[in-house]
Amino acid sequence: MFSRLREDLASVRSRDPAARSTWEVLTCYPGVHALMFHRLAHAAWKRGFFWFGRFISHIGRLLTGIEIHPGATIGRRVFIDHGMGVVIGETAEVGDDCTIYQAVTLGGTSLYRGTKRHPTLGKGVVVGAGAKVLGGFTVGDGARVGSNAVVVKPVPAGATAVGNPARIIEPERDGGRDQAREQKAEQMGFSAYGVTRNMDDPVAKALHGLLDHAVETDRRLQLLIERLEQSGVTLDDIDQSDRFDPEKLSRMVD
Repeated sequence: MFSRLREDLASVRSRDPAARSTWEVLTCYPGVHALMFHRLAHAAWKRGFFWFGRFISHIGRLLTGIEIHPGATIGRRVFIDHGMGVVIGETAEVGDDCTIYQAVTLGGTSLYRGTKRHPTLGKGVVVGAGAKVLGGFTVGDGARVGSNAVVVKPVPAGATAVGNPARIIEPERDGGRDQAREQKAEQMGFSAYGVTRNMDDPVAKALHGLLDHAVETDRRLQLLIERLEQSGVTLDDIDQSDRFDPEKLSRMVD
């Protein structure tokens, strides 16, 4: 138990730049306290002392604002940052080295007892503030869930889910720069709040793609008109006032 506590304290200090000392983390971080209560509650739950496990969990929620069902499985070096309003359901599984921010819900969508109702987070998953992961599916190793995302289907390993309902942003390879960023992120330990600085919303990317296609189509039509006019074909009935400004629309999408 003490070895796991030391791991927790070390992981918080490595991932939170605001942590100034181990003593501060031990005495002032509700996420650490919530995990301590959960380990006691989970041990009681596994031994069949269900009421006692729920009671310990209830006391932990009152003191920390973090509700973890005693039946949930929490891995090693899990960091619950800030933590107020976090809810982790009975059949949820949280892998090693995960980071969970405030107001996150790992909830269930089924009313049937004895079934896997809550999500499973793989190793190194980051769940941003206010995100809701709902259902008995798996969020793959190293995945990120953006702040306020609502995830209702599996997330592949290493992918990022954003939006409501959440959409998957696939990692893009760009001549080795993406791999270098991933290595740097591993050195830092995590990606804060499940987002990266240059991350594009998939809907915005799709709209940009449509705009690019429209611009290219407009260019080809203009070339065709010029060739026809050079051949002596007069096109007086073409209205030139319907051209759109792609840069203006692109700024609206951004």
